[in-house]
Amino acid sequence: MSKFQTKKSLGQHFLNSPHALTAMVAAGNIVNSDTVIEIGPGEGVLTKELLTTGAHVIAIEADSRLIPILSETFAEEIKKKQLTLIHTDVRNYNYATQAPKNYKVVANIPYYITGEIIRDLLSSKNKPSSITILIQKEVAERITTRKESKESVLSISIKAYGEPKYIKTVKKTAFFPPPKIDSAILLIDNISNKHFQNSSLQDERFFEVVKTGFAHKRKRLIKNLNLIVAEEKFYECGLSEHVRAEELTVDNWICLAK
Repeated sequence: MSKFQTKKSLGQHFLNSPHALTAMVAAGNIVNSDTVIEIGPGEGVLTKELLTTGAHVIAIEADSRLIPILSETFAEEIKKKQLTLIHTDVRNYNYATQAPKNYKVVANIPYYITGEIIRDLLSSKNKPSSITILIQKEVAERITTRKESKESVLSISIKAYGEPKYIKTVKKTAFFPPPKIDSAILLIDNISNKHFQNSSLQDERFFEVVKTGFAHKRKRLIKNLNLIVAEEKFYECGLSEHVRAEELTVDNWICLAK
């Protein structure tokens, strides 16, 4: 067990399950020709697993206390340039200008910034080809199970750009300190702009409509969007005036946003 004093304010829960670490690397299909951006390496247990594949790893860590630990642990890999260590809050990292052209993301990040990080990655002009991430089990289920769950801003954003897949449940006991709830490994694969390539629709417009639509979930969608989407557009898209945001599919949102 780690002696490192985690900070609750940073949402730090370090993964210490060998099975979960192996499952994350396998889910991301990491091979030696890959470049992987790891968000929040912590003490480096997942970093080590990624490096064993031979891939080049770019590890982005916000906590200044962990930089010396990572620098010492992976001094050889840093020297060989297999590992690039960056000290910054990932929310300040510009994927369009700082990330390589072809990369994958593997991350165990704080729950409270999960949605923000995923949306930053998917809306970037330089998107990853896949994202393998640990998130709350309930959120992962909501994203991947359409029949029993209602959609959210996050689930619609993910499905607009990629294919989400529930990989594995990770019990809270697999972390130090343990969070209050279980987690899950979520893979977002085949990320692309396929929904927007042959369309005048821009990412910014799509996200504007989706976020506005979900702003007041109890209201009818037509009321939420009355300032940015014409009422007749609902009928053109085959939608009832009584429909709510959580009931729409990705195709419905794209139709409204065009």
